[in-house]
Amino acid sequence: MSILDIRVLGDPILRQATTPVTTISDDVQRVIDDMFDTMYHARGIGLAAPQVGRTERLAVLDLDNDPFVIINPEIVHSSSGRAKGEEGCLSIPDIYADVERPKTVTIRALDRHGKVFEREAGELLARCLQHEIDHLDGKLFLDYLSVLKRTAALAKWRLAADDYPGYIRRVALETPEDRNEHEHPDEEL
Repeated sequence: MSILDIRVLGDPILRQATTPVTTISDDVQRVIDDMFDTMYHARGIGLAAPQVGRTERLAVLDLDNDPFVIINPEIVHSSSGRAKGEEGCLSIPDIYADVERPKTVTIRALDRHGKVFEREAGELLARCLQHEIDHLDGKLFLDYLSVLKRTAALAKWRLAADDYPGYIRRVALETPEDRNEHEHPDEEL
């Protein structure tokens, strides 16, 4: 298990389009496993390769104990109906905003074994898929905000950015539950 550093806003890799995966090698499998570990420790529900400094077109997601990988994903259908919902990002800690997106999407991708699959999604899963695929195209949720809201979010970010030297967010190896257990060891007896 390896917990990877998460790249934060300002790192140029977050604005670069990714490269399609042509071979699902042992290295790619290892990256996928490390991305899941990193996402779980960071308390996220989705993580795209650029967020951990990689250029492969892949992301990992887990909502409701349903972990899956999307490699070379594309949105093949978006509903005309739209929904607004709050989004945050592991690469822009503590910044949240309402983003309007299509209510439902159908994606086509490869799974971690190279098999093509399609998945239709609504609600939070649709939002998460769109958010992660945006990362693979060099887009961030801030790009969907009005000028006023984006300016406010960026001003708030500038106040926190010094906490991430080199545009790196180091994710602790210990989960909050583990820390609480060590702080209050006999509370669960």
